[in-house]
Amino acid sequence: MSEVGMSERHDNTRRVIEVGESDLPLHCPMPGDTALCSHPRVFLAVEEKGESLCPYCGTRYKLKGWTGRPRHGH
Repeated sequence: MSEVGMSERHDNTRRVIEVGESDLPLHCPMPGDTALCSHPRVFLAVEEKGESLCPYCGTRYKLKGWTGRPRHGH
């Protein structure tokens, strides 16, 4: 996972994170994120539209290499 357009911030603020196939199934907060105690784990369907917004913390996840078609099967 890599953060896009941000310095090394790992607090519970709005941000954009680029994720890859190895991060699927995607959930927020992600492992190693200091937001782990900030809200319950929520699974996000980033494969459907190429991006997904966490309803708790506002983090936007973007799927690397998304072609505009939903992905099925990991």
